[in-house]
Amino acid sequence: MDEMVTVTVRLLDKEYRIGCPSHERDALLASAQYVNGKMREIRDRGRVLGTERVAILAALNIAHELLQNGGQIECQRREVKAQTESLLTRIEKTLAEL
Repeated sequence: MDEMVTVTVRLLDKEYRIGCPSHERDALLASAQYVNGKMREIRDRGRVLGTERVAILAALNIAHELLQNGGQIECQRREVKAQTESLLTRIEKTLAEL
């Protein structure tokens, strides 16, 4: 079982202590850095007041990005599948002609 560690992350100049498995420490720090960047973008636009609202908007933006990327991945998966099936058909046809 992986050892649990406590990691301190900073979001909008406020520190949060979060427990996670030691092998996920770097991923947690990278995630926190990404979220902090998104929160700063929203805060720096100056239209949103309050850390809670900034956090909610950042979460919604990140979820939107995730869903868009998931859709792009699915589209790419379908394209690869179609190309693979086409290649298999061509290979089978060529083998049948031998």
